[in-house]
Amino acid sequence: MAGFQRTYLGLTADQFRHPRDRQATAALKQLPGLDVLLRGLLGPMAEQLFYLENISSSLLVGEQQLPELYHQHLGACRILDLEPPQLYIRQHPVPNAYTFAMRGKQPFIVIHTSLIELLTPAEVQAVIAHELGHLKCEHGVYLTLANLILLAAAQLSPWGFLLAQGLQSQLLVWLRCAELSCDRAALMVSQDPRIIASVLMKLCGGSPSLNHQLNLDAFLAQATAYEAAQDYWDLLMKEMQTAQLTHPLPILRAKEVLDWADSQDYDQLCRQMYVRHISTNL
Repeated sequence: MAGFQRTYLGLTADQFRHPRDRQATAALKQLPGLDVLLRGLLGPMAEQLFYLENISSSLLVGEQQLPELYHQHLGACRILDLEPPQLYIRQHPVPNAYTFAMRGKQPFIVIHTSLIELLTPAEVQAVIAHELGHLKCEHGVYLTLANLILLAAAQLSPWGFLLAQGLQSQLLVWLRCAELSCDRAALMVSQDPRIIASVLMKLCGGSPSLNHQLNLDAFLAQATAYEAAQDYWDLLMKEMQTAQLTHPLPILRAKEVLDWADSQDYDQLCRQMYVRHISTNL
């Protein structure tokens, strides 16, 4: 049936988690006291602050508020076999989406209006699925820690600022690796890697007035050109370029998700979960 999307009943994060995410998360867990610090000292204050900020200044999506978007959200949650978190829409000129989650607490996703205006409905759902990937992979504690420390450490306390300085490099490495798993979650929902690649292209240089002229294949060719630069100075400049980024470079993210979509691992996962879906409904 046209438009049919598989639902992955029983899907676990480890079935699609990127190997680099697994390695970076294991390294981060070796740092003592991070989880206790976040949940015990920063968590309650930050959670209440962000809740009040969103409930007072954003729109909570539901059956009576932006219902089409709400059904896209529920559909993505159903495909990923995930309990739906709250979804907020926030008026903001910078295209962005982010997730806040604490263990045992109500998580939520925020999407800026400018991002929705930039994308098609299928691409918006892919963005939602990407954010749901953070929840499915249980990135919440470390993702929140990264957001608080990297963006607001100087306002927390002198001790928090010193902690931020010490953790910044390792947190940034982890953030970049975690994003790769979330792009895979977006693919599990969209089931078309070109949708995720199109989102990344539009984040590079799209706008409502330019989107009809964009060429996805030309964008993907940029990844080939970037990877072709391999001499010593190229590699050094690439390292300097990415060291302070919270996300991998968009062209490389697009190539990563396209490569995984063509892999035997992805094909086997889809076949395995699809069989489980069919057998569950016999």
